Amino acid sequence: MDFAGKVALVTGSSSGIGAAIARELASQGAAVAIHYRGNAQGAEAVAAAIREEQGTCAIFQADVSDVQQAADLVKAVQETLGGLDILVNNAGTTRDTLLLSMKEEDWDTVIATNLKSVYAVSRAALRGMIRKRWGRIINITSVVGLAGQAGQSNYAASKAGIVGFTKSLAREVASRNITVNAVAPGFIPTALTNVLSQEQHDDIIRNTPVGRMGTPEEVAWAVAFLAHERSAFITGQVLSVDGGLVMM
Repeated sequence: MDFAGKVALVTGSSSGIGAAIARELASQGAAVAIHYRGNAQGAEAVAAAIREEQGTCAIFQADVSDVQQAADLVKAVQETLGGLDILVNNAGTTRDTLLLSMKEEDWDTVIATNLKSVYAVSRAALRGMIRKRWGRIINITSVVGLAGQAGQSNYAASKAGIVGFTKSLAREVASRNITVNAVAPGFIPTALTNVLSQEQHDDIIRNTPVGRMGTPEEVAWAVAFLAHERSAFITGQVLSVDGGLVMM
């Protein structure tokens, strides 16, 4: 695939799945905006890896759950890299606990970071895409948003919300040659899954038909597929990259 001449913004791309997506798109010719909220060191490492492979990138800091900061981020990307063609809403966090123990702050933080950010950045990016009559928005949801998970009602609600948002926005902008899709990773070794106990890890493997966890790179490839020009007839879809864990 070739993304030469395209500009991509990947939110939450200083580590994990977001970093893999940024590197994948850059390796295929996109100029990539690396975004972070607090992990500046991680963002610098991703940028260094991209530049080592002769890729083009720039680093941006923002709290994308804040509407004004999200708008300022999109504007900065457009001014620095010359536009914005591909948006990957990947920023996310967890505050896992059973509902009876869940504090209001735990709920609000996860909903704001995971779901409100998708609204805020997408809205800011859409005007430019509509003007160009071309755009790709890929939202990173989760199999937890499709099937639920005990102790993650806040996370599951935020990720299920992304699915509904994706399908609704896809209907709104399809006539402008803008596609909106979601990728639902299964269990991928990242900072968000490192908290799993060995028992939980083993249980996931047992229930995953392919018999292993996935890799960030496998999720990144799915994102690149949906972002490509040739995927223009795919919109409003959720692509699970989960080894068959959740079959809908």
